[in-house]
Amino acid sequence: MTTNMPTITPTDTGLLTLAQWLGQGFPIGAFAFSHGLETAIACGWVHDGPSLQAWLGDILHHGSGRADAIWVWAAISATDDAALAQLHAQAQARMPAAERLREGEMQGAAFARLVRQVWGLPLPDMLLPLAVGRAVALAGLAQEHAVALYLQGFAANLVSAAVRLVPLGQTTGQQVLAGLAPACAQIAAQTRGCAADEIYSNSFLADVAAMRHETQEPRLFQS
Repeated sequence: MTTNMPTITPTDTGLLTLAQWLGQGFPIGAFAFSHGLETAIACGWVHDGPSLQAWLGDILHHGSGRADAIWVWAAISATDDAALAQLHAQAQARMPAAERLREGEMQGAAFARLVRQVWGLPLPDMLLPLAVGRAVALAGLAQEHAVALYLQGFAANLVSAAVRLVPLGQTTGQQVLAGLAPACAQIAAQTRGCAADEIYSNSFLADVAAMRHETQEPRLFQS
């Protein structure tokens, strides 16, 4: 007796790989970083679900979320190792705070190490968005899906931090993340084809929070 069982296509397998790389369970230490959110909560700028969604929405549309999306696209399009090294130097120079730089470097190095060891891709240590973009290009994965999932993973890590710090209930946290999903998809599409010189940040308070976190005591997160 035969049954019409659905089959897993190569495209489906690639999406599963992206979900693994960019999900919260991928062990790159993202749980240790709040991207300045710990300071924003201590200052009362973020204090409930709506204020968290507004904060993260601004970062995605106007700050490091949009910038990271452009870096992912740039690494996907990099033609050789020299171009990738130049992108890495530019991305390092554009970091607004020392903790932001360390956050990107540590998570990127952890991501690259895991991808080398498990998938066998020749991925050098780089800032996280560049490492993700290069890995996507090497593995031939769906590019726009990768950028959208990167942004969702970025937002999910910060929602998780807020659930612990505010604190928020898990349901509120998931409501916030669901509310940010359209922004993740929109920004992934809008930033395709953007050059590195189109990167900017108008999310000034988030950058200030990242700078102030460097001297904040007590604190639970590394950024």
